Amino acid sequence: MTTTPIDAAHWEARFAELVKKHGIPGAQLGILRLASASDGAGAEDEVFTTATGVLHTGTGQPATTDSVFQIGSVSKVWTATVVMQLVDEGRFALDTPVVEIIPELSLGDPEVTKTVTVWHLLTHTSGIDGDVFTDTGRGDDALEKYVAQLGEAAQNHPLGATWSYCNSGFSLLGRIIEVVTGLTWDQAMKERLFAPLGLTHTTTLPEEAMVFGHAMGHLKGGDDPQVAPVWGLPRSVGPAGLITSRTEDVLAFARMHLTGGLTQDGTRILSEEGVAAMAAYQTECPEKILLGDSWGLGWFRCDWNGHRAIGHDGNTIGQAALLRLLPEAGIAVSVNTNLGSAIPLYQELYEEIFSALVDVHLPAPFEVPAEPVDVDPTPYLGTYARESVLEEVYVEKGKTWMRTTVSGPVAEASGDAEPEVHELIAVGDALFAVKPDKSEAYYPVRFYSLPTGEEYIHFGARATPKRPA
Repeated sequence: MTTTPIDAAHWEARFAELVKKHGIPGAQLGILRLASASDGAGAEDEVFTTATGVLHTGTGQPATTDSVFQIGSVSKVWTATVVMQLVDEGRFALDTPVVEIIPELSLGDPEVTKTVTVWHLLTHTSGIDGDVFTDTGRGDDALEKYVAQLGEAAQNHPLGATWSYCNSGFSLLGRIIEVVTGLTWDQAMKERLFAPLGLTHTTTLPEEAMVFGHAMGHLKGGDDPQVAPVWGLPRSVGPAGLITSRTEDVLAFARMHLTGGLTQDGTRILSEEGVAAMAAYQTECPEKILLGDSWGLGWFRCDWNGHRAIGHDGNTIGQAALLRLLPEAGIAVSVNTNLGSAIPLYQELYEEIFSALVDVHLPAPFEVPAEPVDVDPTPYLGTYARESVLEEVYVEKGKTWMRTTVSGPVAEASGDAEPEVHELIAVGDALFAVKPDKSEAYYPVRFYSLPTGEEYIHFGARATPKRPA
């Protein structure tokens, strides 16, 4: 595949233009292009970074390429990488039951406690309720305490029966890392990833991020920005989403995955087999539009018109990060923002970058049909519920609606305790579109049943079971 060199002046100007267009207070862009044979002998990798806007609309502090942002759930791929290092070392296998590593594990379903494996956690197929954000304090025992309380979490679907995004599973993976290494998750990430990769602006704890210019989240951007009420999530969520970084460091991590597990100086971080397994197909996604069509080990997998990309997004309280790798072209693109949703920016910017550099086009953005689609909503009406989230689907005045009520720690932190009511617009059989509050983009809503007959709604990457009528 032929690649085009990075035009730094063009992308610096274009990025600033698009960030302003989409009302994002501040953001960073990083592009990595590995040297190829066509570049000639001795050619070096290209790394381009730029920043625009402000870190905090209240202070006006400028965003720079050395500022740090919360990369949110992009952290999950970093946690997964350390888990795969331990697999490489023979400490356990992907099919090892978690209870063999953490004997005191006690989940809500005793059978799941016995049989859930490391693979189930890495692929979001455990069925453990994924949005348990219990704050277990700031101590080094935060994850140990968190896992001790996981027995109170619901089992949303039978083990391995479907895919549903699971933050809880990654906190549990973090605890596995602690038990096996004898280090805290934070220390393990530093020793096993940050230091070998030479990362100087990547941290896991708030007090570490504070030594750099650091972004503050915003619930709303544009001309009337709204700063998030708090900076971050509890330490117990660390392995699922508390890494803070800059795009240059994120690209160094991505480069390791593009080069079969090697750092810039040739040090091996992960085996070639481990890197390949993380990017390879592991399980299907019931809803294939929002993130990817399938999941690997940590990465989600995207079909870009016949080209296989891998990546991950991250959303914390008012911050959003996006990372995409196109392995066949040796290219990675990282964006960090301090606005809660960056999907419209992603759709426009990443299409321009990948089409310009390698003539690869992203799928068309998810939109409502130009002409109304006639779909009978009757089979999908009812109440769907999981931990902290209630989805009510009903018909009123000839239209189909979805009322979403969020509760618990995340709702309190983000100020989203009030229910949101939005029209569901039919797109196709069992597929609808909704535009949530504070979003410029439509999100897919998929209704489906498990092979055993249980009915589910898939929205926001989560599978939520239907309550019996």
